Amino acid sequence: MSRRSFFIFMLLLALPAVVAWALAQQPRGVYIGPTIPNADRSAGNRVFLERADVLHKNPDDSFMILTGDVVFTKGPMIMRCDSAHYFAETESMDAFGNVSMEQGDTLFVYADELNYDGALEIATLYADPGKKVRLINRDVTLSTDIFIYDLGIDLGYYEVGGTLTDPSNTLVSRYGEYNPTTKEANFYTDVHLNSRNTTDTLDIFSDTLYYNTVTHIAELHSPSTIINARGTIYTRLGVYETDSNRTTLFDRSLVVTPQGQRLTADTIFYDRAAGYGEAFGGMILTDSAHSVEVRGNYGYYDELADSSFVTGRAMLVEYSKPDTLWLHGRYIQSFLRFDSTEVAADTVAGTDAYTRIDTSHVAVVYPRVRFYRSDMQGVCDSMRFTEADTMLRMFVNPVVWSEDRQIFGNIIELHLNDSTIERATLPDQGFTAQFIEGDHYNQMSGKEMIAFFEGGEMRRLDINGNVEIIMYPEEADSTINKMVNAQSSFLSATFRGQATERIKLWPSTTGQATPLFIAKKSNYYLPKFKWYEEMRPLSPEDIFTVPPMQEELMSQAERPAAPAQAVMRRAPVHERPGAAPEAAPRAETLP
Repeated sequence: MSRRSFFIFMLLLALPAVVAWALAQQPRGVYIGPTIPNADRSAGNRVFLERADVLHKNPDDSFMILTGDVVFTKGPMIMRCDSAHYFAETESMDAFGNVSMEQGDTLFVYADELNYDGALEIATLYADPGKKVRLINRDVTLSTDIFIYDLGIDLGYYEVGGTLTDPSNTLVSRYGEYNPTTKEANFYTDVHLNSRNTTDTLDIFSDTLYYNTVTHIAELHSPSTIINARGTIYTRLGVYETDSNRTTLFDRSLVVTPQGQRLTADTIFYDRAAGYGEAFGGMILTDSAHSVEVRGNYGYYDELADSSFVTGRAMLVEYSKPDTLWLHGRYIQSFLRFDSTEVAADTVAGTDAYTRIDTSHVAVVYPRVRFYRSDMQGVCDSMRFTEADTMLRMFVNPVVWSEDRQIFGNIIELHLNDSTIERATLPDQGFTAQFIEGDHYNQMSGKEMIAFFEGGEMRRLDINGNVEIIMYPEEADSTINKMVNAQSSFLSATFRGQATERIKLWPSTTGQATPLFIAKKSNYYLPKFKWYEEMRPLSPEDIFTVPPMQEELMSQAERPAAPAQAVMRRAPVHERPGAAPEAAPRAETLP
């Protein structure tokens, strides 16, 4: 063997020991460089192994084992873990221990285990028992037991129950989705939104709720319940702005107040902070405590001013009695009236003089008012009810019918007790007529007329000033054969059912009784006699039809001399789709 051959042979024998010694001099953590060191990380969606302390691969395994400060990247996303099984061919992996995903300085996901499918670009993250997978996107945190993140479409979701929180709200659901880019989240099954942005609690329960974590607006797309201190809302389709406390409801949603009022309509808008709401299309407001229902195609309610307005086939239904009252006017409005009273000083009590402010509710209906109840019907051009004195006042040619009796005057005032008429006053000319047969009517007229009722029937009638009567007394066989005409200053009559029991006139009376066979037809009627049967509502549906006779009578009539009450209609502060309200002036002058 030559010297050169011997030297090479000895070097080969010593090489393993030299290599072993050299490896021993290296640090324990060997830096693993990028899979493609010169690749552009910003291009494409490839997965890059950036580093690990130790890389190991068994010949029979299809994956590499990485341990110690493992870092992968995929575009702008960085994934870290304690160890991983990496399938380089499919760019898939299983990661274990302190798993995190980071994108910039805004998006972070933390878990205990991760499975990433490179072909589908889907990461499934798991939490150890007692812990949660957490996604943090600025001020939004989503937590769940198992979180699935589709990196291809930037969508994360869970199917085992989860919670999303932001500075305003907390949302819990069985299934949920969240897009970190659009900040939109969708929640399904057993959804509960709890708002912390109000002075009182707001809770929304639904099975399908869409939510934006920037605007904090919730969209409801299934049977849902919204609960707060001011009431409960039931809806199948709606939008709730949790920051501003504005809600828009569609599809015949229902609002129920703590006092028992119920409101439904095609579209409802409500601004809770402003205490203002509007309803569009088929609005029905029910107050069961007072047995009242208001309907219309458009309405608004100002909670702070305690006022409301309804129009568009507006109708009030009062059902406290067996006979339901149906009332219609072009506009139905209610508001709060303020009355001031000067209170004198009381030296005994030691109090100074002061002004006391009293409030009472006022409701007005106008114009072309018509109402129907089986035992009573009426028309007028405007009507006003004042809560303070429980008086219902009818203005501009008011006419009221009951059975075969009709009463009319310039003004009719009805004093109510629990929706029952106790007294009717006609302070400025009154006329009552009762149909007998053919061309014959019992008639009474006077300057002031007061009628007293019991059980809905007139029992007594008092007339003061300029009394005129025409009566047709019944004979024993219920026939009539004479006409009585009389004049006096005062009259008092009592009735039983539709029959006149007794009539008293004083202090002096003039008149005569005339047999019918010689009575002239021109004497059948008092000078102010009119029979308005053509205007009489005959059914609940008939209140919406204004006959030509009523239209002409109301349009040509002079307004009464009673003090006027200016009623302001607040202009809507928010417009929403729905039935357009009838045109109305911003201010009306009502008696």
